[in-house]
Parts: sequence; structure tokens; C-alpha cells
Amino acid sequence: MTIESQQDVDGILKAGRVVAHVRDAMLDAIEPGMTTAELDQLGADLLESFGAKSAPRVTYNFPGATCISINEEAAHGIPGPRIIQAGDIVNVDVSAELDGYFADTGGTVVVPPISRIKARLCHATQLALKHAVAEAKAGAPINRIGKAIQQTAKSHAFKVIRNLAGHGVGKGLHEEPEGIVSYYNPSDTRRLQVGQVIAIEPFLSTKSTYVNEAEDGWTLLGQHGNLSAQYEHTIIVTRGAPIVATLSERRG
Repeated sequence: MTIESQQDVDGILKAGRVVAHVRDAMLDAIEPGMTTAELDQLGADLLESFGAKSAPRVTYNFPGATCISINEEAAHGIPGPRIIQAGDIVNVDVSAELDGYFADTGGTVVVPPISRIKARLCHATQLALKHAVAEAKAGAPINRIGKAIQQTAKSHAFKVIRNLAGHGVGKGLHEEPEGIVSYYNPSDTRRLQVGQVIAIEPFLSTKSTYVNEAEDGWTLLGQHGNLSAQYEHTIIVTRGAPIVATLSERRG
């Protein structure tokens, strides 16, 4: 969507605060022995307490309130009986609708003990998101976002997953502009506009550049032994620094 009023700004920021709070609460609650279903229930209860609705549920009838992806799972992991283990790398993706506005966010943590490569992967992905958000100014080519992500991944010796991408958001979960990829695409001549609301979500990985759909019809998997991390913010594009709707109350 494109912002047309202060009501639109307030709506996006309110939805953004909710999903950011739920994201952080879920990431903080992760511990060995809990199931992904239990973690998802925490997210579902928190969304309900804010009067928000799970966006993947209302939009796609996704079988969970949130997406929880572990180790070889890059995205869209279905919450269920899987038990979180020590050393797992766990991604939580939270998107919701509140009063007609949508916001989308995600984050990744490693359950201790934390190996050096998993720590580096998370750090590099967070840095990629930071650099990508800095490129999101009105009039700038959309492909600068992917270029920033790709350069950050390369400088840290990681790969980007090329068939997962950011997108427009606001009045729906997935809107134009679609396909805000994590690599530089010189043929993408689109430019960002003042007031556009977009979700930027780099996916960095250790081995895979593409993911495939699992038999469950939802989960997206990298190759055997691949690890990936994702961090995501919903932002409002301005002529200067963007307004980030999904900042952490604690971590920024």
C-alpha cells in the first residue's frame, strides 16, 4: 500500500508494534524441550490479547498462527510436535492484521550452545537487513535493496536464497511491489515511492541458493545440512530514512 493519511501511518505502526512484541516474546521463550506448537500457541495467545489476527491464517489458511522454521527449514515451517533441541537455529516469522492494517516481521535465534558459524550467520543476516533498510529511500531503485543484501552476504562468506523475497504489505499480507529479492537484479528498473509500505527480509544461508517445498505443502527446505537465518522489518518509505514499524522494544 501507499500511505495516504495519518490514519494509515498510525495503523501500520500499531500493527508493527504488535508483531514486533510477539516476535520478541516468542524468540525469548525458545528453550530446549518445547515443541514448535507450544511456541506457536504463545504467539497465538499474544496476538489475540492485542485483538490482532494471524495474517497467514486469514490470508492463506496456514495451519498455525506463526511460521516457525528450524535448521534445514528456511521458511513457512508449520508449528507442530517437533521438539526444539539444544543447538538448533530457530526462525520465527510473525505477521498479523489489526484494524485493517498488516505488518510482517521475523527473527532468528540459536539455542545454546551457539556454534561460531550459527552466530556469524545470524549476525550477517541482521547486518544485511540493516544495510538494506538504509537503501530504502523514495526514488531509489528497488534493486539496491538486493544489492546491499548480496554484498553483505558475500563479505561474510554466506549465500542468499534467491527464491525468497520481500514484498509490499499494508492492506494485505502480500502486495505490490512483489519480488524484492536478496540479490542484485539489474533488469529490475522499479523505484521506491514516498509512502510505500514494504517488508524487507533477507535470507542468508550456508549452502543453498534455492529452497524447495516440502511434502507438507508449506515448509521451504534448503539442501541437506543447510542452515539459514531470516530477519524482517516492515517499513514506510520516506525521502530520508524509512520509518521502521517493527523495531524491538528492547533491541531496536
